[in-house]
Amino acid sequence: MHKISGDSQTLAQSIRAASWLIAGLAALPLSNATAADSSDQEPTLKPVTVTATRREESLQKVPVAVSVIDGEQLERDNRNGVASIVQQVPSLNFRTGASNKDTSLFVRGVGTISTSPGVEPTVATVIDGVVYARPGQATLDLLDLERVEVLRGPQGTLFGKNASAGVLNITSKEPTNETHGYIDQSYYSGNESRTQFGLGGSLIPGTLKGSITTLFGSYDGNVDNKYNGQEVNGYNHKGVRGKLEFTPNDDIKLTLIADYMQSHDDAPNGVVSQSLTPAFANALNPVRGASDNRDINTETRTHVDDINKGLSAQLDWNLGDYTLTSITAWRGWDNTQYQDGDRLSTVTAAFPGTADKGDLTFDQYSQELRLASPKGEFLEYVGGLFYMHGKDQETYQRTLTAPTSVNRGVADYGTTSDSYAVFGENTLNFTSNFRGIAGLRWTHDELEYDHQRVSTSAITVSGIQPGTGSSGSVDEDGWSGRLGVQYDLSDTITTYLTYSRGYKGPAYNVFFNMQPRDTEALKPETSNTWEAGIKATSWNNRLTTNLAVFHSDYDNYQANFFDTVAGQVVTRLINAGSVSTEGVELDYALQATQQLKFSGALAYTRARIDEFACPVGAAASCNVDGKPLPFSPDWKSYMRADYTIALDNGLDIELGTDYSWQSEVQYDISQNADTKQGAYGIWNASVALADYSNGWRVALLGKNLADKSYSPLLASGGNYIYRAVPRDDERYFGVQLRKDF
Repeated sequence: MHKISGDSQTLAQSIRAASWLIAGLAALPLSNATAADSSDQEPTLKPVTVTATRREESLQKVPVAVSVIDGEQLERDNRNGVASIVQQVPSLNFRTGASNKDTSLFVRGVGTISTSPGVEPTVATVIDGVVYARPGQATLDLLDLERVEVLRGPQGTLFGKNASAGVLNITSKEPTNETHGYIDQSYYSGNESRTQFGLGGSLIPGTLKGSITTLFGSYDGNVDNKYNGQEVNGYNHKGVRGKLEFTPNDDIKLTLIADYMQSHDDAPNGVVSQSLTPAFANALNPVRGASDNRDINTETRTHVDDINKGLSAQLDWNLGDYTLTSITAWRGWDNTQYQDGDRLSTVTAAFPGTADKGDLTFDQYSQELRLASPKGEFLEYVGGLFYMHGKDQETYQRTLTAPTSVNRGVADYGTTSDSYAVFGENTLNFTSNFRGIAGLRWTHDELEYDHQRVSTSAITVSGIQPGTGSSGSVDEDGWSGRLGVQYDLSDTITTYLTYSRGYKGPAYNVFFNMQPRDTEALKPETSNTWEAGIKATSWNNRLTTNLAVFHSDYDNYQANFFDTVAGQVVTRLINAGSVSTEGVELDYALQATQQLKFSGALAYTRARIDEFACPVGAAASCNVDGKPLPFSPDWKSYMRADYTIALDNGLDIELGTDYSWQSEVQYDISQNADTKQGAYGIWNASVALADYSNGWRVALLGKNLADKSYSPLLASGGNYIYRAVPRDDERYFGVQLRKDF
């Protein structure tokens, strides 16, 4: 069990108390008369525009709980993918794994953990209007980012693919009219290097502009393999993203996007953090299981080769005061993973060797049509049609090696899915400051699967079931929607109250060890969410405070539960019963002076299992009613301060620091006492020298300055507990150099 030290715990509690104090002060809309700065140029916050309602609107006006992260700041913080932003958004959590195929996002404590291709994500990822059907697709490096919006709660009435818990809405930068290029080179300890190059501008003045961005990144890793002396837990990434924007007249804009990312990652399949038996501890030698262990001892190299690619075309057509939007997209995903299952370097009768290889090929095609009415009318609406087709084909092989025998199982399986939807949301402007909100969505899902497994053994052996075959299909209709009211207390304060119905389609537990008991389709997951919020801008536009209170109930919750196959731990996707989540969220930003800005967020999320439906033959305890949902700490907070010193010679010194903290979290739905991560905090800082008139910036970064080891994943392997090792598991430093031209 990972616990922080007494001194660190006191520090974390002090930080939490300070967060509450800041939150209390920030929640008070201050009078303009209290402005402290009477200089000729008042310091103000930059306006934040979002597309959370499928229109460009001010963050402070949308009746949705949204957290926004600036893309440029993410790049400067060496946060390059979805997994790295969870420290900045307290209501967002991420489940990592040795393969990105096994990852998952959680919003307000709710997400789906499964490697099955027969289940859709609870939290949708949308990049430039294109929905990513599988969670693992979204783990690619994000290039040329404009911003990331984290929308909390059901969002099916406005987004193409239904999202029962939330949406990660990612927007890339638009090409500029002026020719502009840059090169960004970063070096970090551990031999990590990242190079980005971008070029864009007008190709046909007034008609066609474009941009292209490339990435080359590599990292040796921060885990040592004692078997061969190699460093692992690193990566080698390279990719390119191109964008063309064609505007033949004032009413038509056509945007074409193509991207290709090739990734090679060698994250180990867990680092042993605790040996549960003396026999396994002896077999693991010379590695010692510990909460901060970063060593492995294995002859099998766990690694993943991943290719993510896509094409999309978005047409925005102004039909008078109306806007018609069409988004046509294809995405392809190829993933090959090699995993060490036993985590040992030698094979014995007590601990046979296990090695896995999985090949995945996935293609998706989507079409979205959306019509937005004019702004300023009594009735404003956004309505649309959506279709997505997905086809997945996988081959998974497991080899069990004992001193005198070798057993092998191979499974070929796949799914085909089709989803159709009609969706829309209306805003009724009863008065200039009082509005009604009504949205509705109908979804029709068709899902089929085929599964064939052969085995060299006619009986169950460790981690391999005997041969079997099955197929099936299911189709379901689902309704979801949103009702609410919004009332502006003043020009700078708005309040809202909404009820949302969430829906997530049927699923199949399709995986390597699929058995006859898994052939029945899981029921759709539904939810009911109440949310009340207030968004305030005050102190002459120097302070924004956004507060949301929510309560959600989920029925037929789709979740993984741990099981065993002849002593080896596996997972089963089930309708786990009913769960609920409720809490309070706060986002704030304060431009204290022209040079000093504070920002941050705080979330209290009480996500609990209300009534667990114990599956037949469960190997783990089902006595979990009232217990926390996995990957959901009760408390998370993030605080940031940025200070700029302008020098007389045109140079700027930029100082930045941030601190994220979270309370204890349980990673296992069966409530294993050994898979709890104790409370911890991560402190980062940076200093930069910039001359923006000449287009250059140099920065020095320090990550995890307190050198705090923590685990974003803890899980049971039967005889041991293993953990995932994050990039910032120990203190490290880096330097960034950027030149614009």
